Amino acid sequence: MDQPWGSGDLTVTLATEVLSALKARGWRVASAESCTGGMVMARLTDIAGSSAVVDRGFVTYSNAAKQQMLGVSGETLKTFGAVSEEVAREMAVGALRHSDAQVAVAITGIAGPGGSEHKPEGRVCFAIASESTAPVSETVEFGALGRAKVRDAAAEKALTLLKNAATTA
Repeated sequence: MDQPWGSGDLTVTLATEVLSALKARGWRVASAESCTGGMVMARLTDIAGSSAVVDRGFVTYSNAAKQQMLGVSGETLKTFGAVSEEVAREMAVGALRHSDAQVAVAITGIAGPGGSEHKPEGRVCFAIASESTAPVSETVEFGALGRAKVRDAAAEKALTLLKNAATTA
């Protein structure tokens, strides 16, 4: 893929590495994003040639959207809440199921401001699902960095997860 930018732009470099790794595997990608509102797909599609691997992105900010677009269980949402690894896994599986992708990443979290004692600002849950492996999830506590920084860090983490999935699966 062409690289029309300077080597100092780490975001572009990471996104380019993700696209290259996915292309090498012959994989297409989908995302299911809540708190990042489509930032992962925006970073990938900022790069010329990304259409070779980007299939689609789901911005599912509301619980209703998570259920309607991705098939997230109402019971899972009720039991664990939208910001949970359980919901992130169902989001990733739903994105995979409702796309032509071979790998999907999901993000759900509390970017802030605010949060609660049980779910503080900066908590973000991630999941990766692929055709070849069971969904894997993790939670990262970014802390109260402020809304923009939490969202940015979450998008970067999602890109890193995609890169790792494409290079190690």
